[in-house]
Amino acid sequence: MRHMEKLGLVGTGLVAGIFISLHFAAMADKESAAPLPLEELRAFTEVFGQIKSSYVDPVSDKKLFTEAIKGMLNGLDPHSAYLDADAFKDLQVGTQGEFGGLGIEVGVEDGLIKVISPIEDTPAYQAGVKAGDLIIKLDEAPVKGMSLNDAVKHMRGKPGSKIILTILRKDTPKPLTLTVIRAVIKVQSVKAKLIEPGYGYVRITQFQEHTGENLATALEKMIKDNKGSLNGLVLDLRNDPGGLLDGAVAVSAALLEKDALVVYTEGRTEEAKMRLTASPEYYLRGNSKNDYVKNIPASLKSVPLVVLVNGGSASASEIVAGALQDHKRGVIMGTQTFGKASVQTVLPLGNNTAIKLTTARYYTPNGRSIQAKGIVPDILVEDPSSPSDNLLGLRESDLDNHLINDKQAEDKVTPKTGAVPRTDPEKQPAVEFGAKNDYQLNQALNLLKGMKILQGK
Repeated sequence: MRHMEKLGLVGTGLVAGIFISLHFAAMADKESAAPLPLEELRAFTEVFGQIKSSYVDPVSDKKLFTEAIKGMLNGLDPHSAYLDADAFKDLQVGTQGEFGGLGIEVGVEDGLIKVISPIEDTPAYQAGVKAGDLIIKLDEAPVKGMSLNDAVKHMRGKPGSKIILTILRKDTPKPLTLTVIRAVIKVQSVKAKLIEPGYGYVRITQFQEHTGENLATALEKMIKDNKGSLNGLVLDLRNDPGGLLDGAVAVSAALLEKDALVVYTEGRTEEAKMRLTASPEYYLRGNSKNDYVKNIPASLKSVPLVVLVNGGSASASEIVAGALQDHKRGVIMGTQTFGKASVQTVLPLGNNTAIKLTTARYYTPNGRSIQAKGIVPDILVEDPSSPSDNLLGLRESDLDNHLINDKQAEDKVTPKTGAVPRTDPEKQPAVEFGAKNDYQLNQALNLLKGMKILQGK
């Protein structure tokens, strides 16, 4: 079995409709021989019997066992979960870049549903849903106490049908009602263009099956269009909620020297302990022999680079940013990232169901854990249209039962502060990433031009 197939998945929360990164795995039960806790089992059977005999309505055995499984997994951490047949199917479809729903990455906080990130070019994004929004009603159904899976099911539906989201937004006095039209979502993973002669811009919205190949094609075309070279490159990972791990390794491999360490993982099983490098065996999927990274011009390994991140950058995007930061390959600019440094493995069960189980923590090449902290940018530059992003947005540390950072004291990075006006977000126009009014992108471009001048001297 290939290393990537053993590892599991990286992603954040659940997506309404669903997008979570995955690799399938089967793990042996290392502790199956341990004695069963008899007192706890006795208590479980007593509760089961009381419900069967005394609950106000009859309850099937199947429902009780299913809810018990859900409860076990939900009580572990925010990213472990039971996947019923529908959720399991959507999970598989989502990694291929096409799925039905709203297009938002969500998590749980205090029993409520919070938006981690709206996925670009999806119905939720276009309707104005923002990272950090707290969903309190789905149509007329209150969200309080609703499980994450049940909320996701409610948000899914027939393409063309509508759902009304009632949300609370920090610094907004009254609840907002947004009508979102469900759609079959086709997400373009890689977007690239020359923002000025000599300066390239690449945006990765998610890490999907073909992200590495699409990036290689985009970079080749960009360099060809610019007559063979670039003066600087901006890699935009803002609001990228994560995705497939081999996609993150592929993107890192495109910009790092061959065999450079990208990320390593530590867990209780041998399968969970891995070192992933910028090598074909860690980013090529299946039996593919087409090493698309080899086709990327060698100049990309040294071109001046700025990586844009924010509070919606999570998981796989944090792996890329952390690898580039540790290898001093580029300047990380923006605001502090989401802070998810755990790995989930999808374990198929019978009846087309599965469990998604946290099996490892991951660490940057220098041994840093960004769990519940995030990547701290080298240069802090806030978005004037949303200046509170780094202070009020939802992060891993806000989620119930989040894993602790086992190396918190060792990770001390203080960002330099870029000049940014502190303005009222309500008075600022909405910013489209990559547009002319994108303040953070313009600051990245200014930095690259300054680096070019210094190189010349």
